Amino acid sequence: MPIKNKTLGEFIIENQSQFKYSEGELSRLINSIRLAAKVVNHEVNKAGLVDILGQAGEVNIQGEAQQKLDVYANEKFIHALTRREIVCGIASEEEEDFIRIEGNNNTNKYVVLMDPLDGSSNIDVNVSVGTIFSIYRRVTPVGSPVQLEDFLQKGSEQVAAGYIVYGTSTMLVYTTGHGVNGFTLNPAIGTFYLSHPNLKFPERGNIYSINEGYYQHFPQGVKDYLKYCQEEKEDRPYKARYIGSLVSDFHRNMLKGGIYIYPTSSKNPQGKLRLLYECNPMAFLAEQAGAKASDGYKRIMAIKPTALHQRVPFFCGSNEMVSDAERMMAKYPEDSKY
Repeated sequence: MPIKNKTLGEFIIENQSQFKYSEGELSRLINSIRLAAKVVNHEVNKAGLVDILGQAGEVNIQGEAQQKLDVYANEKFIHALTRREIVCGIASEEEEDFIRIEGNNNTNKYVVLMDPLDGSSNIDVNVSVGTIFSIYRRVTPVGSPVQLEDFLQKGSEQVAAGYIVYGTSTMLVYTTGHGVNGFTLNPAIGTFYLSHPNLKFPERGNIYSINEGYYQHFPQGVKDYLKYCQEEKEDRPYKARYIGSLVSDFHRNMLKGGIYIYPTSSKNPQGKLRLLYECNPMAFLAEQAGAKASDGYKRIMAIKPTALHQRVPFFCGSNEMVSDAERMMAKYPEDSKY
């Protein structure tokens, strides 16, 4: 079958054997995520026509005002993952604690961690947003209730990760540790088709993505790297492109080449992004696409999590660009503590 006509379902079946320990769970897991993505996509696309915009009036565990679509997306993904009895536990950026799924006598083997709607504050101004997900095999005995330790695993233990970007077209991009593939939704028939096989980051790009409004609050190593990006050289200055939605910035940089940075700062001394819901899944995708993800000093996926909502600094993108940033950060090792 030609690649351009291959559906997500067909691709999953053809590559089922690549999903470690799988007994059919991969197709059911991705199908659940696919279904929830289509439901959320429908709401995102009609957001301006219905009462789905703006804040929900609640504050999540991160201390951030929840958008109505945050709550909606969180509910839809939890419902889709729960009703098919595939996973034994779910952790969401929008929930204070993890959720135990008690069905099927606790025999399910996988846990899912997710950011249901990354960049949701951009909905009101019609900017692309996304969903991020990460899948691990549980470490506690099958048959027992899921525990916190099942979620606090290093990123290197992920068995699958991906994101959905809701933009001019809706794409589902994921990896099971055998490369990265992207699927675009045909809204006319509600089917995802393989549109971007074997995605790879360029080794070096010319885009840097960072909120420079916080420049004065950044560590000196980050300031040095930004000066480097802006120098007049044969291959520079780089272009500054920052959307404010991690999924959107990452997706653009993977296609065109670039680096995304959300460092520590005097305002966010731990960093801003969540290790488990954002950094680990994006790091897995980046490495599978030939790129690099770091906290400025060491590999993101080597960090041992200590809390569900742990925050870390994040440098992710084209290999040579992240390495350049790390060299400049290494001059100031005192900034590595968080």
